[in-house]
Amino acid sequence: MAFGASGARRSIAFVTLRGLCWVSGIYDLLLAVPMLLAPVLTARLFGAPDPLPVVNAQINGVFALSLGVGYFWAMGDVEARRGYLWVAGVLAKALGASVFVLDHFLRGSPASFLVFAACDSGLALLTFVLLRRRAS
Repeated sequence: MAFGASGARRSIAFVTLRGLCWVSGIYDLLLAVPMLLAPVLTARLFGAPDPLPVVNAQINGVFALSLGVGYFWAMGDVEARRGYLWVAGVLAKALGASVFVLDHFLRGSPASFLVFAACDSGLALLTFVLLRRRAS
């Protein structure tokens, strides 16, 4: 049996907003903690120059930490907190992915940043699809 559009729809049907909150929360926390605790090392691991001032990278860590914690909060009542998922899961992730791609091609940021663009855009698209799907 070939995997086509109907197969993709069936696989998305098994993903829930609650599960997506868990994945997105972990993803953001895995990014936030190293940016907060070891910003210079984190930048070097991704082939980026040392952040100057370092506080800029740490503020990005605070932002990622806030998003991650927000996903766990939203997970408690996803139907009542769908608005958070539109803002954090669709808007912030899609804009973040766009910024990563544009910066790579316009300013030459490391190709490793495109991994974040792929992850963020994938999560944004999946969040969008799940939010558009009405609970039955």
